Amino acid sequence: MSNGFFLGDSDNSDSGEDNLPYPKPLSRAAFLTQDFDPATYLSSLRNRHQTLEDLRAELRTRNQDISKELLDLVNENYQDFLSLGSSLQGGDEKVQEVRLGLLGFRREIEALKTKVDGRRREVEDLIAQRRDVRRQMQLGRALLDIDYRLGELERNLMIKSNGLVEDGNADGLDGDMSESDDESENGQEATTSTSCLDRHVRQYLLTRRAMDRVGPDHPSIVHQVARMAKVKNTLLLDLGNALRQSSSRDDQQMTRLLAAYRDLGEPQEVLKVLRERKP
Repeated sequence: MSNGFFLGDSDNSDSGEDNLPYPKPLSRAAFLTQDFDPATYLSSLRNRHQTLEDLRAELRTRNQDISKELLDLVNENYQDFLSLGSSLQGGDEKVQEVRLGLLGFRREIEALKTKVDGRRREVEDLIAQRRDVRRQMQLGRALLDIDYRLGELERNLMIKSNGLVEDGNADGLDGDMSESDDESENGQEATTSTSCLDRHVRQYLLTRRAMDRVGPDHPSIVHQVARMAKVKNTLLLDLGNALRQSSSRDDQQMTRLLAAYRDLGEPQEVLKVLRERKP
């Protein structure tokens, strides 16, 4: 905005009036800027050489002019304002149509949400069923493994299904161990039999741990308890015979046999056998 001055008319100069510089009228464009700030605008008018009262009067006049222009603009377009209100008639029908459309869209969304929730529940049920099937499969494999281990133990220990020992070999050892007259062969067969007993004891312990993992209350495990008892009794019988026939000078064999009793949790049984053992 220019803060220049303008001189009086030449006619006034000729007539003897003063020819002093007066501040130019306030520019209307200065009020139309987007970043118009009253304080900034007023501070830019400090060089107008104009009293505060004159400035107030000029601003008041400018405000009145703008208000009059606005009123004239409204009066000129009054009919257009009235027709604008009548042209909006019938808008309720459009609003109702939009409202009905939104309600229908809401119902569709709710139906889709219900369907998605149903599918989600179905998927959750199927996942739970799959987990249950996997647990049942793992349980079935564990039970089959236990039955296989027990059957293998029964075959190795020559236990019939009725709990008897085949061919009268209650000790599960080779018959020629006690019949051979050769001491070297006797010692070798005793060592071999002790190794077999170690394997049988380890197999028995693994089978017992597998049964503990399944749980003692499972019907199949309850059914296998009697078989496990027969296997343990046969192992104790074989260990007792091996301990009675072992040589006192064979510390390694003695240690292995005592360790087998310890693993089976039968310390009293080993004391009983040692008392019956020949010196």
